[in-house]
Amino acid sequence: MHNAKSDKPLKPWQEKMHEVIYEADTPAGKIFDLLLLVMIVISIVAVMMESIKSINFKYGYELNVLEWIITALFSLEFIARLACISKPMKYVTSFYGIVDILSILPSYIGIFVAGNHTSLSVIRSLRLLRIFRILKLARYIGEANLLIKSLKASRPKIVVFMFFVLSLTFILGTVMYIVESEESGFTSIPMSIYWAIVTLTTVGYGDIAPATPLGQAIASFIMITGYAVIAVPTGIVTAEIAKHDKMKKVSTRACGSCSLEGHEEDAVHCKFCGDYL
Repeated sequence: MHNAKSDKPLKPWQEKMHEVIYEADTPAGKIFDLLLLVMIVISIVAVMMESIKSINFKYGYELNVLEWIITALFSLEFIARLACISKPMKYVTSFYGIVDILSILPSYIGIFVAGNHTSLSVIRSLRLLRIFRILKLARYIGEANLLIKSLKASRPKIVVFMFFVLSLTFILGTVMYIVESEESGFTSIPMSIYWAIVTLTTVGYGDIAPATPLGQAIASFIMITGYAVIAVPTGIVTAEIAKHDKMKKVSTRACGSCSLEGHEEDAVHCKFCGDYL
């Protein structure tokens, strides 16, 4: 993995570290990702346990120790990621770089900010940012890139469909405002549109319900239509997934210069910066 265009070519130890940390196709990379995945899950469980008052009261000290162990490990991982790429600032300002910083920053803020109850409450709230670590799970699922590409390709069709659904709820909400009385809860057109959205999405809170036979007939039509509304976006995305699945597969390799992923399995150069992979 030689970077021809990079100002600072990677040293042998950096190349080896880069292979382990950024490339999940190698045996060492798979082990690293598996261990990191376990740590992510543990950190999420720890956040959940901290939110339960009885558990936090009884095991608060143990959870705090676990928090600092996890924070230390993810801090070392973040430093290692920066050490094995030639342009570390590219990673720092990337999406996952920001996720890494947000996930470890609250614990360090807690060292310097202490005192009154308000300050401690703020720190506890910031610690919930550790939940951002779960967003890193997408790195370790090979189908994640396929799903993202399919969603992007489906975006224009889904946007058009959403505008259609929005127009439908406006029309149905207006009709229900005319058909039903204020005593039934349809006090305004916006309130009637709210009811149409709740009914069309099959949520059905039940806070507003039609009382007239005509209103109930319209409601029945909206409920049945709701199933089709749910099925259409699913079909659009599924079709795109099937289309992209037939295309050339993408490897998990990350460029040693810009740290970006999404290269084809037989790629020699990075498609983003042009460096050798």
